[in-house]
Amino acid sequence: MKTQLLPASPASSGSRQPDRPRASRGTAALFAAQHRRRMLRADLLTVVAWASVAAAVALWLSDGGAAAINSPASAFTAAGIVAGLAGMDLVLLMLLLAARIPLVDRTIGHDRALEFHRKLGKPSLYLLLAHGLLIAVGYGMAEGLDPISESIALWVLVPDMWLAFVSMALFLAVVITSLVAVRRRFPYEFWYAVHLLTYAAVGTSLPHQFSVGGLFAEGTWQRWYWLAICTFTGAALLYFRVAQPLVATSRHRLTVSKVERVAAGVVSIEMTGLQLGRLAGTGGRFFVWRFLAPGLWWHSHPFSLSAEPLVWSADGGGRLRITVRNLGRGSAQLARLRPGTKVMVAGPYGVFSTAARSRDKVVMIGAGIGITPLRALLERTPFAPGDATVILRGHTEQELYLGSEIIDICRQRGVRLFHATGPRSRGDSASWLPEDAVRSGYSLASYAPDLAASDIYICGPSAWAANVIADARAAGVRPEQIHHERFDW
Repeated sequence: MKTQLLPASPASSGSRQPDRPRASRGTAALFAAQHRRRMLRADLLTVVAWASVAAAVALWLSDGGAAAINSPASAFTAAGIVAGLAGMDLVLLMLLLAARIPLVDRTIGHDRALEFHRKLGKPSLYLLLAHGLLIAVGYGMAEGLDPISESIALWVLVPDMWLAFVSMALFLAVVITSLVAVRRRFPYEFWYAVHLLTYAAVGTSLPHQFSVGGLFAEGTWQRWYWLAICTFTGAALLYFRVAQPLVATSRHRLTVSKVERVAAGVVSIEMTGLQLGRLAGTGGRFFVWRFLAPGLWWHSHPFSLSAEPLVWSADGGGRLRITVRNLGRGSAQLARLRPGTKVMVAGPYGVFSTAARSRDKVVMIGAGIGITPLRALLERTPFAPGDATVILRGHTEQELYLGSEIIDICRQRGVRLFHATGPRSRGDSASWLPEDAVRSGYSLASYAPDLAASDIYICGPSAWAANVIADARAAGVRPEQIHHERFDW
């Protein structure tokens, strides 16, 4: 059903409206240049990542690694060393992708960084397994032992080798629990705790390099390369995952001021704090929240703002708000938060914001609780009256959370607004629209005819969002114009 609530015309200027950015004549060029710079950074990061793997192998060769290959046994050993070098380099890249480094986050976004992080998991594990197997075969051939006997001998006779076996077991645990079919069987906290073993796996993999490996041998280029990359990785993790959140928490001093029911199972949590002006313009990006209340302090929650921070004093004092739906035990407990509860915060993260814009027109499509980040993004992202379209999807009007606020903003900024409500089409599982709309032949282009000249922001459940993306791609929208925020881990 194609229900248009507001035409593409701004509100009357009879009353003073909040000062919101508008697109100027040069906005399209600015967004295009912004997009080119971001793509260039992405290409450079890709080159640096793969060059690090090549450098690890090249430095081993430059230090005479290939000179020792003079027999089948030494060939197996050399192949094992190369596999170990590449595998360890990929593991360090995985840690850097999960370190929330601002350059990476602003370039490819947190979602894509973690996607690449997961994709590197299996190759790094296979390389490390190949490292262990090929080393055992090579050493065993040289000593006349089978691989199993050689492995036992290494465990018993080499002082630090048992740590290498422990490291391999830890890597196996991390990769296996990362599989979608496995991790969905456990709560997020269990999966996260297992993933912390990655740091232990890296730590236990290093000692045997001093005793039987050559990575840290004095007088080699490899020594300085691995010291540099290990030190940089550790420093990045400590600074961006630990120090920065502590600094942000101290700077903003957030405290819960009000918990307000929005709909069944949905609440808005308002917080007051300091220097909130530094968070302005982050609509759509998410923060990691930790509410310091009994039973809640150890839960972290990734939520976007549902409204731009409101600043009312010279020191940046003001309030901000998130809107949360009961999607599990952790989020359900947030409805019982008491005013005065202290809040730890980290972020913002992701590129689901104006930083991802590449066109002067914009289309925002949200479903359920995915509507709330769009409300904040709609408040601040620049566009001219008539250049924005908002589509809200829900089974009923009650599921269009913060709908009245969105209507007010759309009226003030001249946004076309559609409510697409009703049950899903039972005859078309790939549709994201209500059954009535599907029966009438509607698609995304029916609501937003300027798709090819627009950025598309999509926020909602993963399966639903995948259908919206497919509809956009079928309408000729390029991948770089589509911006999607995931709600799963």
